[in-house]
Amino acid sequence: MRPPVGIVRACCKSRLLLHRLLQFFALRAIKLRFLTVAVAKLKFCNSLVLCAFFSTALFAENPAALRAARALDNRALAAQVLLTGIDGKGALRADMAALLRAVPAGGVMLFRYNLSTPRGEIAPFLNTVSGAASLPPVAGLPPLPPLIAVDHEGGGVHRFGEGITRLPAPLSAYTGVESGAWSREEALRGIEESAFRSGKELRELGITVNLAPVAEVLSPENRAFLGSRSYGPDAGFVEEAAGAFIRGMERAGVLCVVKHFPGNAGGDPHEEAVSITLDRAALDRLVRPMIALLCASPPPLVMVSHARIPARDAERSASLSAAVVSRWLRGEIGFSGVVIADDFSMAGSTEPDTGRAVVAALNAGVDMVMCWPGNLAATHQAILDALADGTLSRERLVEAASRIIAVKIRAGLFPVPGGADDAGGRVR
Repeated sequence: MRPPVGIVRACCKSRLLLHRLLQFFALRAIKLRFLTVAVAKLKFCNSLVLCAFFSTALFAENPAALRAARALDNRALAAQVLLTGIDGKGALRADMAALLRAVPAGGVMLFRYNLSTPRGEIAPFLNTVSGAASLPPVAGLPPLPPLIAVDHEGGGVHRFGEGITRLPAPLSAYTGVESGAWSREEALRGIEESAFRSGKELRELGITVNLAPVAEVLSPENRAFLGSRSYGPDAGFVEEAAGAFIRGMERAGVLCVVKHFPGNAGGDPHEEAVSITLDRAALDRLVRPMIALLCASPPPLVMVSHARIPARDAERSASLSAAVVSRWLRGEIGFSGVVIADDFSMAGSTEPDTGRAVVAALNAGVDMVMCWPGNLAATHQAILDALADGTLSRERLVEAASRIIAVKIRAGLFPVPGGADDAGGRVR
């Protein structure tokens, strides 16, 4: 049975007012943990209604971000929805700087080959990258810099060389609890404090987004792919641990991307197409921890996987499916932050042409798509062509870009009057 989404939407007509009331209480350090308890005690479909109501309230439409997005021309809009990798390290090459000026992507993602330099060289490098990819002032607004993102999950997912703390593997927190090395509460406090300290290091370098945590429950089906990246097989602990990680990072001024909705199978989507062949009931059980996390500790960004979900869409991978992104994640669950699609050069995507895949993902409800410097210009042009021939509407692009700009406001990157009041407050 699907939840009465119409009721949720009706309730959320006053979502901005409720959002500000929630801010009022948050500023007074009144935690909303009772929501987690309430959700846990309700039947699943009713918990979806509650989650949709509060998630939408917390990420109500940001008027300042919407005004900024509407002020952008099509070329700037098409660039804002791209999260691109870059070439080089230490110093930005002239050709890469020219590319970022031509296509000022909304976000830049970093890998080990960008960061394997002494710590002291990273911040100046990223400052130069941010300057090259920043949109100049328009319509009286300040310059619009990119989000700077990195995968910093812990354990084997560590992109830095010397000088940056390596976080423990997420699974180690669960195994420590199981072995009696520490209590559940001690493990959760440790996760939050480690994330906070690590987040401070990231923010000092100029990194504003962490493509973590993995909020998937470890199972026999996904263990071969996820391994120690998951917080373990206990759904409740996964939800609490991922929430602790998010809180720690946000205290330090770094926003998190929860991944990968709705999950992964055993194969590596970088190398092969994968499917989650569960029926609707089993699929709902699989995603309950992630939904509870979206209710209790709403992250500003969620990454969708390339897994096929036949119970929801028999033809398209999750990242290309309106049934998964718009109807399930947004409509039924109520998530209203930024939805990011994983890299479309991965074999797991059901659309082999990157340009067509990006346009299809945006039409499905995805807000930001990953690409590489080698195809950044072509991907940008594919979006512009879709705008020109009507296969992608400017309204959809404005909606996506406004969510991304709202995240930038929340991160303190885009100081517009009144913006932070409508974006859940600045992180830093």
